[in-house]
Amino acid sequence: MMCKTGRFTRPNQACNGAERVEQRMTNETWGEIREQLQKRVGKNNYTTWIEPLKLVQLTGGVARFEVPTSFFGDWVLRNYGDHIRNHLNATGAGVDRVEFAVARAPQPAAAPAEDKAADKPAARPRKAAAAKPRVAEEDMPGAPLDHRFTFDSFVVGKPNELAHAAARRVAEGGPVTFNPLFLYGGVGLGKTHLMHAIAHELQTRQPQLRVLYLSAEQFMYRFVQALRDRSVMDFKELFRSVDVLMVDDVQFIAGKDSTQEEFFHTFNALVDQNKQIVISADRAPGEIKDLEERIKSRLQCGLVVDLHPTDYELRLGILQQKAEFYRDQYKGLTIAPGVLEFLAHRITTNVRVLEGALTRLFAFASLVGRPIDMDLTQDCLADILRASDRKVTVEEIQRKVAEHYNIRLSDMIGPKRLRNIARPRQVAMYLSKQLTPRSLPEIGRRFGGRDHTTIMHGVRKIEELMSTDSQLADDLQLLKRLLQA
Repeated sequence: MMCKTGRFTRPNQACNGAERVEQRMTNETWGEIREQLQKRVGKNNYTTWIEPLKLVQLTGGVARFEVPTSFFGDWVLRNYGDHIRNHLNATGAGVDRVEFAVARAPQPAAAPAEDKAADKPAARPRKAAAAKPRVAEEDMPGAPLDHRFTFDSFVVGKPNELAHAAARRVAEGGPVTFNPLFLYGGVGLGKTHLMHAIAHELQTRQPQLRVLYLSAEQFMYRFVQALRDRSVMDFKELFRSVDVLMVDDVQFIAGKDSTQEEFFHTFNALVDQNKQIVISADRAPGEIKDLEERIKSRLQCGLVVDLHPTDYELRLGILQQKAEFYRDQYKGLTIAPGVLEFLAHRITTNVRVLEGALTRLFAFASLVGRPIDMDLTQDCLADILRASDRKVTVEEIQRKVAEHYNIRLSDMIGPKRLRNIARPRQVAMYLSKQLTPRSLPEIGRRFGGRDHTTIMHGVRKIEELMSTDSQLADDLQLLKRLLQA
């Protein structure tokens, strides 16, 4: 028998050696490409999505990789497949496509027939050990899950695509690849929805898992209660025996020294046991004031994902899904064309306000027996529409930027040109151009009577830096959220 490697045919006894050479070349090639991909996609994305890939075969124009889950493979193919193929081809590999397959767990060898009887008594102690006493479910101090908050009811768009993908990845269970998953964003952008969806999915897929979801405030209350009742050891045992811990609005433990201390030790204990942790907050870990540095460091060691403010397409998708639900509840109630588009355009604050407006609209139309048209919409939602019309002012932008960068407002509009003042001033100029209808000369007058060319220069400078300075980009996102909230 003969085997082929490349253009050459080798005797059978040489096949194993040739395969080893080919495998070594494959591993070396992939190792070099991974370094290039890390530079291209960033450290966090590399650790989460590229590092777990294992190149198992490179032949016939196809590069085959092993992945932890099918969802993982679909995400990598969709978002990084072309990058991987292009880098492979740059090495001369001649790859037409990349494929991903879930790695199979090794099957235990079957015991010989004559040993089966002897094996049975040995199995009993293992079952007894596995059935050790567990804390009763009614003793779990978690918050109830909302049955409405599932992955099926979560509308995915560009602003929340990565957060949704990461949440689905955690909900699949299996090996923990990033810990913790930290979701952050403004009010009503879907953080709590995703956390409930993860808990629902885990309980459906793996009912034996002990999934604990609660708010940071509930964690603090339980800890204070344990201190008062002198049952701290019971508290520790309870929280460290869970399989998945999910804490919502973690910013509320900032400044609570004793609670932070216990949270820190609970976090470490679960990570050491390779238990999954999911955290949410209204801002990134490094931006939470009065949160201990060691906790910030721990929270940043996993995958940190920002849920961006909704765009028009996402808001319209949410309204369309919600309207379908209400059509089933309010039989015979019609909604005129253009109403949903009008609401998606006018109500931009957050999803809760958007959904609340539609709920009120359907209820009102049902009570008065009128179809939902533009006149009814404007009458019913007049207060919400007025609130949504609130305009951001240049003065408000100046105050927020001065607070964020810890400089005096007088310096913001004054003549000083120090770097620690000039850059925040340019940020404020850029935001004034983006978020207000004011012309450049009008903005210049509010910045100490500066010429419109100075404002234009400041705006262009920030636009240039945004693509290279990640910290500046994060600052701008945070400031926009604060100003538009």
